[in-house]
Amino acid sequence: MIERARSAQTAALDSLFVGDHHVVPTPYYQNTPMLGRLLAEWGNKPAGALFLLPLWNPILVAEQVATLASIHPGRFILQCGLGTGRHQFKAMGADIRFRPSALEQSISTLRSLWNGETASLDGRWKFQNAGISPLPPEPIDIWIGASAEIAIERAAKLGDAWLADPSMILEEAKSSMATYQSALHKHGKPTPTTIAIRKDIYVAEDLADADRIRSQVAMDGYRGFNPEALIIGNAVQVAEEFLVLGELGYTDIIVRNLHSDQSKALASTERLAEVKTYL
Repeated sequence: MIERARSAQTAALDSLFVGDHHVVPTPYYQNTPMLGRLLAEWGNKPAGALFLLPLWNPILVAEQVATLASIHPGRFILQCGLGTGRHQFKAMGADIRFRPSALEQSISTLRSLWNGETASLDGRWKFQNAGISPLPPEPIDIWIGASAEIAIERAAKLGDAWLADPSMILEEAKSSMATYQSALHKHGKPTPTTIAIRKDIYVAEDLADADRIRSQVAMDGYRGFNPEALIIGNAVQVAEEFLVLGELGYTDIIVRNLHSDQSKALASTERLAEVKTYL
């Protein structure tokens, strides 16, 4: 992960994020300490972490994020989502049935605490007269990940930005954008400067390399995704697919390398510098 952050910095990418999962069978380096280390490689460009908010006490999230924002010289972004997996919720002592209300209560609490207010809650969590220190040195943006129609409307209502799901194929990305824009209009909110979509990608060395990876994904599968949701190609082909997403209204593409080999993943990230020149 440290090598990949360095590679992203060298390629002059625009933002750096880490994810959030719990009780997984393979090593998963947790977001707060890992991002704290990666910020040393990153400089002052935007950075942030994903928090599956229904799994977290909001006081703890507020403190962890405010600390990260205080040590990072640039803009800090909180990505958040509902989370999935009953085993994950059971292990964390959370009830998966109440994810939507827990997310909404957590976001409200976070905003209050980061504004220096005292927060109390008698809901999915119970606490009184909570405050945090340090406060974030500047406002923290909240991007809400969502794919279902009702969740996209929630993102429009509560979030500073919407983060679209990486498993969407192009037609789904188009229809979901229409849902989001309609929800913004419904709630009387302007279109934000950021509308992001996650994408799992591989920037290949050449066309033959791209064909090999496409064939491998078709044979082995990838995270249960429809292969059409993945972006695999040389730098020109990847740039062309990014431009199509831009034409749909997406301003930022949050990329995750789909190749499991570290050297291939690093090379793919480095080739994103070439993709940026085409864009």
